[in-house]
Amino acid sequence: MKVSAFIIHLKRAEKRGEHVQALMQRLPIASEIIDAVDAQQLGKSDIAAVYCRKSLHFPAYPFDLRITEIACFLSHRKAWQAIVDDNLDAGLVIEDDVDIDAGFAEQLKLAVETIKPADYIRFPRWPRGEVGGEIARSGDMSIMQPKLPGLGMQMQLIGRDAAIALLAATEVFDRPVDTTLQMRWLHPVRMLSARPITIREIDFNLGGTVVQGKKTLSDKLKREVLRPYYRVLLFLYSKIRG
Repeated sequence: MKVSAFIIHLKRAEKRGEHVQALMQRLPIASEIIDAVDAQQLGKSDIAAVYCRKSLHFPAYPFDLRITEIACFLSHRKAWQAIVDDNLDAGLVIEDDVDIDAGFAEQLKLAVETIKPADYIRFPRWPRGEVGGEIARSGDMSIMQPKLPGLGMQMQLIGRDAAIALLAATEVFDRPVDTTLQMRWLHPVRMLSARPITIREIDFNLGGTVVQGKKTLSDKLKREVLRPYYRVLLFLYSKIRG
């Protein structure tokens, strides 16, 4: 099976550059850097071409996307496209503030043995929020199929057909990339998740996140109220859609 890794890295995030080079040396498969889409370089026309402020899908997403979230979504689409362009069987997509723990190589081996062309296997940074049946196991390592995939885009192994399907389903989007992928009825991709947790997010050691941006007090309060409401709607609708 032809598998490579892609590390999404923003060029101007210089504090992360050294970590990225070290991570490339430690990964058990060949890797390369995908230049992240820079929010500071996105113009109004660039945003209008891909982002719809009016919700495209139910449940409606209650917040406008920040420009950094749009850039993040486009960066992941860029990685999905690289999987297709390189004619890979699967690609391991990694954000540049991720580090791997002991046992990751063994877990990746199980994921590569398990993945089918239309599969997407998450390597989450925490286990909470995902409940589902186990579909593969090797020793202490397992792959499970959550009823509702968790949030976060730290690391994923993506099959070629899954990358093609996700590109087709997200030419225009109305919410963050991880929330979009939770909506399994929008695409034919089988969403899976690896256990136990073998990755860590180390953004605070590398200068902090480049996605969240600053929020006003009113924005924080609005999110505190509307976020749980949206998540309940999403959970209920996911049960209806199956």
